[in-house]
Amino acid sequence: MYAIIDYKGFQYRAEKNAVLRVPLLNTTEPGQKVEIDRVLLVRNEEDILVGQPVVKGAKVIAEVVGNGKDKKIVIFHKKKRKGYRVKKGFRPKYTDIKITDIITG
Repeated sequence: MYAIIDYKGFQYRAEKNAVLRVPLLNTTEPGQKVEIDRVLLVRNEEDILVGQPVVKGAKVIAEVVGNGKDKKIVIFHKKKRKGYRVKKGFRPKYTDIKITDIITG
């Protein structure tokens, strides 16, 4: 059984006991529960539920595992023949969540 969820503009395939890396959440305490209700698709052993755009009553419950910073992303701007070069970068923050339960509608 798995579900396709939409979370902060990104789509993830959520299976039970899977750990997903999502953009930083407001809940920063490890062990806190997160409820995601934007479920686009749920696949059971026998049928597939497709939402239009979301499956009614379906939820994914996850637990916060931890937070961190990802690898550096480099942004380089250049304009040829003008002598303009700028190198910038940042390290995006993330939260790891563990899927504990998938509830169908």
